[in-house]
Amino acid sequence: MTLKVGLLVGREWSFPPAFIDEVNKRNEGVEAEYVQLGGTRMEEPVPYAVIIDRISHEVPYYRTFLKLAALQGVTVVNNPFMWTADDKFFGAAMVTKLGIASPKTLVLPNKDYVPGIVHTESLRNLRYPLDWQSIIDYVGLPCVLKDAHGGGWKDVFICQTLDELIYFYNHTGLRTMIVQEFIKWEHYVRCLCLGQEEVLPMKYDPHERRYHVEHAHLGPELGQRIVDDSLKLVRAFGYDMNSVEWAIRDGVPYAIDFMNPAPDMDINSLTPFYFDWVVKHMADMAIRLAKNPRPQSQALGWEALFAGKPSQRKRSKSS
Repeated sequence: MTLKVGLLVGREWSFPPAFIDEVNKRNEGVEAEYVQLGGTRMEEPVPYAVIIDRISHEVPYYRTFLKLAALQGVTVVNNPFMWTADDKFFGAAMVTKLGIASPKTLVLPNKDYVPGIVHTESLRNLRYPLDWQSIIDYVGLPCVLKDAHGGGWKDVFICQTLDELIYFYNHTGLRTMIVQEFIKWEHYVRCLCLGQEEVLPMKYDPHERRYHVEHAHLGPELGQRIVDDSLKLVRAFGYDMNSVEWAIRDGVPYAIDFMNPAPDMDINSLTPFYFDWVVKHMADMAIRLAKNPRPQSQALGWEALFAGKPSQRKRSKSS
């Protein structure tokens, strides 16, 4: 019996066909294809062993369908229940509990609210005005203001002064924003983490938004720490596909951005060298999970997560 891997995608053109071709040419009894949907019945069988989700953060119907798939025993990459629950503030608090260095982070009340919210009646639990000075005293200046549920460097503001912070906050609308300590880094690394087993640390320049193919950009000790901390992080959150960004200051890697469950996999940004690695290792992971399903009903391991420890379920050898 042929096992099927389904792919949910958005506006990306290089990775999807390369991934499907890579899986199908292996001749391992596993076939990959694009998922086709058009309204889903609650008892409708989902015909996939694995579904790779690259777009449900932007298409809510897909996320709803993926929860049904997980209910039926499909291995969804990434687990839709965790992805629905995550945010950057919870992530920062969780990373700190795991013993990983992270910038000081504070979550702010929303600036604006949906119609029907009456400020004097609906928001009686909130203290106004905000104590901006205490916020600055905590995170320092400059600081970073960003969307707690955002990604792709959208709605990220580097604020040099308190006035700038207040100005940008006043234009955030319905978004829930966090304020973070600004880490003035000497070296920046973005890691692609796959299958909770493999980590590819790449030199990345967030100013230029581009990767540098330099294999010796990290010393052995620092490189191992980044790999180990990246694995600790993705295993705690249960993500099989994620990118983790590290800002290195005074030899210490700080987890800056680490909840990117649909990481950039485009050949034009990754470079052909890293793109080839991603395609092959994504195919490896999809085939492995199709043949050896990982029940996701227990994958989150909430007790271990809240205790600040990765899940203790059995794993393959890391690399």
